[in-house]
Amino acid sequence: QPEGFVVKGKEEMVCKLKKSLYGLKQAPREWYFKFHIFMKTQGFQRSDVDHCLYTKRTRDGNLIILAIYVDDILIAGKSHSEISQLKKGLHKTFEM
Repeated sequence: QPEGFVVKGKEEMVCKLKKSLYGLKQAPREWYFKFHIFMKTQGFQRSDVDHCLYTKRTRDGNLIILAIYVDDILIAGKSHSEISQLKKGLHKTFEM
């Protein structure tokens, strides 16, 4: 327990964070997990070979590819409306 916040009889107990904080070692992992869940909800599948690569087949059969590396995202595909919809969702969910 942090100094000054010790509870009598519970000195061996610790606090568990419900959210990761920026600057902690786990923060990038938590951010990526949130990103992965978002991509799944959008209908994308993560590549088994490269976990930074996501693909989605649109209703009309076109392919949308999203690649992410550190703080860069590359989106490629023929369907401008699907790409715009994805970008709006990303802006809504993440600070960009």
